Amino acid sequence: MHYTLSAVDAARKIREGQISSVDLVKSCLNRIEETDGKVKAWAHLEPEYALAQAEKLDAIRKAGRPIGPLHGIPVGLKDIVDTKDQPTQRGSSIFAGRQPKKDAAIVERLIDAGAVIMGKTVTTELAFVHANETRNPHNPEYSPGGSSSGSVAAVAALQVPLAIGTQTNGSVIRPASFCGVYGFKPTNGVISRRGILQTSISLDQVGTFGRSIDDVALLADALAAYDPTDTLSYARPRPHMLEGARAEAPVEPALAWLDLPFSDRLNDDAREGLDEVLNALGARVEKLPAPSAFSSLVEVQRTIHEYEICQHLEKEFTDHWDQVSSTLQPVIEHGRTLSAAQYEDALGTMKAAKEFFATFFNDYDAIIAPSATGEAPKFGNGTGDPIFCTIWTLAGLPALNLPLLMGSNELPIGVQLIGAAEEDDRLLRTASWVVQELQPNAA
Repeated sequence: MHYTLSAVDAARKIREGQISSVDLVKSCLNRIEETDGKVKAWAHLEPEYALAQAEKLDAIRKAGRPIGPLHGIPVGLKDIVDTKDQPTQRGSSIFAGRQPKKDAAIVERLIDAGAVIMGKTVTTELAFVHANETRNPHNPEYSPGGSSSGSVAAVAALQVPLAIGTQTNGSVIRPASFCGVYGFKPTNGVISRRGILQTSISLDQVGTFGRSIDDVALLADALAAYDPTDTLSYARPRPHMLEGARAEAPVEPALAWLDLPFSDRLNDDAREGLDEVLNALGARVEKLPAPSAFSSLVEVQRTIHEYEICQHLEKEFTDHWDQVSSTLQPVIEHGRTLSAAQYEDALGTMKAAKEFFATFFNDYDAIIAPSATGEAPKFGNGTGDPIFCTIWTLAGLPALNLPLLMGSNELPIGVQLIGAAEEDDRLLRTASWVVQELQPNAA
């Protein structure tokens, strides 16, 4: 039953010699064999490769040599992250059999931290709108969300303690909500994107999935580093995220609830659950009207995303149009109609949004918001509406899904917390306080 361990607990047990990495990896592989026929989380998995890494890491620990914070811990990688030892096929037949020559920056960081690269998890086509085969582990008739479908499902199905996803709109937070796990997207620029499929140079961000706040913080800390080859990576120290998650709030946090212009999209189950959360938190939450400018930000995000993916992947779309799904084709066709002037205007509005939030968080520790519109949609009906993630992603803010609620179909519904840029540690500290307030008897 080692596969049930959180990443933090597994790392401690390996460090103390209570279990080996081989023990843990074998347990996870058995769990994958047992469950993945229904879940379909993995695009590429080589058990022998995973076990070989684990054996090497166990030998290092037994020899008394230095070990990293993720020593011996299995991690799943979304199949848009380049790995020199495994194919990266990006959820599209356009890239079938693609074998990168170099590891992505985050793979280098994982290796340095002692992680076991377990394999590649299924992504939606080119990390965008068209779903692939992964199912929701809570009920295979439902979607796990996207685009980080396989990563979130692998964690939710207890196949691996940790996995990596990416978010350009809502592709970490929304699936974490649908599958009932913790999902964390740090501030844009904390984690390098070198070697990851670029769909939007302005919006693509890396995130983490795990079984606790500590787990997602542990993984984010291991990935965080300055990278001069990434245009959004900043040359300053990163927040200490696990330290933040474990810190006591010096005073009760001040939370804000914004009456968003698209709140009518929230399903009844989610609305009722969120009302209960807000009532339980009481005076710590201040309800505010959203600025009128918020109503334009969804279209701003769409303009930037569609314009940039058409620029980044123009050759692939032109040369392999018949291999692009009928779901994605109209999106690309619309993106090709966008002018440079429209794009520049959208970038200007994005900059203004970031400036607004830089001031807003002087008065609040976090914004509390829905993670998604409600429970996961039925499989085949898309991967869910990302609307409740759009503004925060556009502004590059750190965001966290807390798996706190359950809907009428017995499927999870998440609560989202959003923090100030580069104050990810403060957000995680606030999140730990919120969970303790709402679930004081939780383990």
